[in-house]
Amino acid sequence: MIDRNANVLLIYTGGTIGMLENRETGALEPFDFSHLRSNIPEMKKLNFNVESYQFNPPIDSSDVTIYSWQEMVKVIESHYDMYDGFVILHGTDTMAYTASALSFMCDNLTKPVILTGSQLPIGKLRSDAKENLITALEISADKDSAGLPKVPELTVYMQNLLLRGNRTTKLNADHFSAFTSPNCPYLAESGLDIKYNTHDILKPDYKSSVKFHYSLNQNVVVLKLFPGITEEVVKAHLEIPGLKGVILETFGTGNSPRYPWFIKLLKTAIEKEIVIVNVTQCLYGIVEMHRYENGRQLEKLGVVSGHDITTEAALTKMMFLFGCGKTNTEVKQLMQIPLRGEISPYNI
Repeated sequence: MIDRNANVLLIYTGGTIGMLENRETGALEPFDFSHLRSNIPEMKKLNFNVESYQFNPPIDSSDVTIYSWQEMVKVIESHYDMYDGFVILHGTDTMAYTASALSFMCDNLTKPVILTGSQLPIGKLRSDAKENLITALEISADKDSAGLPKVPELTVYMQNLLLRGNRTTKLNADHFSAFTSPNCPYLAESGLDIKYNTHDILKPDYKSSVKFHYSLNQNVVVLKLFPGITEEVVKAHLEIPGLKGVILETFGTGNSPRYPWFIKLLKTAIEKEIVIVNVTQCLYGIVEMHRYENGRQLEKLGVVSGHDITTEAALTKMMFLFGCGKTNTEVKQLMQIPLRGEISPYNI
């Protein structure tokens, strides 16, 4: 049920959802969130308090950096005790990366933090922005019979679906149904009512405090394999000065070429204590390196399985772990187990 006494903080970081069309020039411009209710009259019907915080200047999601994530976490931490939930308005292009990063940076969340956005600006007649915003706000204020938040974790809400943030990926650049969580059930689905998949929602330890982390290590890289990839391309990735980790996007269930030069380069990198994590390029399915010889060779070298983690989650998780000062061995171990629900337990 919606808590009528709930206080929700709406954080506008940037993105299409917060744009209005300038009638004279036709250009999209951010609107002033101090006049939020006048721009979205539907908000007047909400039975709880919504206050807003606006990034100045707003950030185009293509320009998001780790400093942007740190600023978002700082806003959440500084307001955490004052609000029952948080809704972050964010551009859709890098929303899956932000949702993944924030899920690791916010440890033991006991309140909802929901990212949402839109494919069309809020001022457009056919915009998906209003429904996404209103429903995200309602979920952030929704509590169970014991007075506890129904979704005390970091999520993404888009087009009727509430998804675990670190399991999401952007699926479509043109449709309103832009996101999916291919290997993780929806946490909630909105229709005439909002139906929650309660057993799939993370349960925090309410006896412990939430912990916020800010240190992220950027010395990681994504290497996407493709037929015809050259030694020079792989070498350029693996020999980056100061490199600590590689997210290796492989074929199928975790397969790679068996070129001698390729194996040699991986072996050398691993001997230099560079952590290499194997994730599949496929949207659905998991890494099972033992299935084929092309995968087994990676396993023998010491490449770590990412199981069914997304590239976005694998990258930000590695940034987080190295940022926390974890050793090479610790990172290898922790990349293979779920910390915030980013890996399916039954796949381990």
